[in-house]
Amino acid sequence: MQLTRPANLVTAIADILAGMAIAQFTFASFQPSLLIVSTLGLYGGGVVMNDVFDAKLDSVERPERPIPSGKVPLASAATMGLLLLLLGILAAAMFSIESGLIAFAIALLTIIYNRFAKHYAFFGPLTMGMCRGANLILGMSVIPESIERWGLIALLPIAYIFAITMISQDEVHGGKKRTLYIAALLYLIVLIAQLIMAQNHGNILFTVPFVVLHAWLIGRPLWNAIQNPIGPMIGKAVKAGVISLIVMNASWCVAFGLLPLGLAVLALLPLSILLARVFAVT
Repeated sequence: MQLTRPANLVTAIADILAGMAIAQFTFASFQPSLLIVSTLGLYGGGVVMNDVFDAKLDSVERPERPIPSGKVPLASAATMGLLLLLLGILAAAMFSIESGLIAFAIALLTIIYNRFAKHYAFFGPLTMGMCRGANLILGMSVIPESIERWGLIALLPIAYIFAITMISQDEVHGGKKRTLYIAALLYLIVLIAQLIMAQNHGNILFTVPFVVLHAWLIGRPLWNAIQNPIGPMIGKAVKAGVISLIVMNASWCVAFGLLPLGLAVLALLPLSILLARVFAVT
């Protein structure tokens, strides 16, 4: 459970639901639940493999983690991570060929990130962002035609996760204010884009409270980190950014006219916060 970061898994479910909302799925059947199983496998497998590839570094920086502490053997963790990724691909493929291909791309991106890209200041955040953007598209694949129309929306979670991953590189040793300001700009772009989309769909009044809540949840810890860019403060900003993905996804649901679904997604936030008190997020 520690290896899969349960609080983060909840945010992955929110991605899928937001993607379905963007696609205007009517939720008339339970078959798309396969996509939720898929994202749980993909995200869970991805973060497990993160710890597998970081085992040596974590023995110095995070010796309390399950692998360096000896609680979980490295080989067992690797097997678990790969099986979860396989589960994610198979569950999506059972829904549709398109979904299966998207899930395969996500699994491949997670391996590329964990093995290679994370060691680069730009390509690491970009690859991680692509994983999250593709997860939103995985939700849209419930109606494949919607991807052609709305697929570019995935650029926004890519930008958002780019910001989080970029600042997370400094959560151990501290960082520079410039990096945090860049993250703030990327956050602002995402928030404004959601308001514009909501306005275009005639749902601005219902969307504003969600966007404001999201801005407050991510803005307060980020501002604190800007004032004092030490590792623990940056870590709190990263944690808030990850968990607040739920609010961003709820905002997408409302912007596209599905207020009840937006409220249901928002209800996942207390669960994620509760799990974050027990399990590591970053």
